[in-house]
Amino acid sequence: MKKITLNQKKLTPDFIGSWIIDPTSLCDELITYFESNKKKHTTGSTAGGTNSNFKNSTDISMQPKDIKLPGNEAFEKYFHHLFTCYKDYVEQWPFLLTIAENLEIGNFNLQRYYSGQHFQGIHTERSSLDTVHRIFAWMTYLNDVALEDGGSTLFTHYDLEVQPKKGLTLIWPAEWTHAHRGNLLKTSSKYIITGWMHFPYNKNQS
Repeated sequence: MKKITLNQKKLTPDFIGSWIIDPTSLCDELITYFESNKKKHTTGSTAGGTNSNFKNSTDISMQPKDIKLPGNEAFEKYFHHLFTCYKDYVEQWPFLLTIAENLEIGNFNLQRYYSGQHFQGIHTERSSLDTVHRIFAWMTYLNDVALEDGGSTLFTHYDLEVQPKKGLTLIWPAEWTHAHRGNLLKTSSKYIITGWMHFPYNKNQS
């Protein structure tokens, strides 16, 4: 076997879309919701369960149906902005309309990280048959974190670090190609809202 390198016409993109939602005051509303609903706080977990050596955070997990509940108006406004971001993403990659025209938002999380916490395990958003329906992950940073305070998101295959900035919203493929982790938060706090876009469930399946 001889490994070869294909000729490249241009640099390979990272397929990570990024935007700033406006107004960023919406981020403050979501943080206020998080801090005002302490009874909903849970220890951060993954599909594999709770392991603070892998993910160390405090979460509020929500379902799409929760968006319409009284007191949750900020989420309805947020998803309107997220959909606008996704429409722009599809305009950049129009092939997506042939396979992902009608994606759905699944369960999603509000998350808070304190000093000394992070999502330290390198992970991908589609890693088993339980998560194979996921097409994209999305995340919005709800507050600024100074560079010297840490807390960045590292996409390991691209050597790309994204520093939290209030309102900064990312959409990226859920595949192994976009494995990532959260770097250690040295001081301060970090808030995000994050979740997935997935194929619609087949309601005709038994």
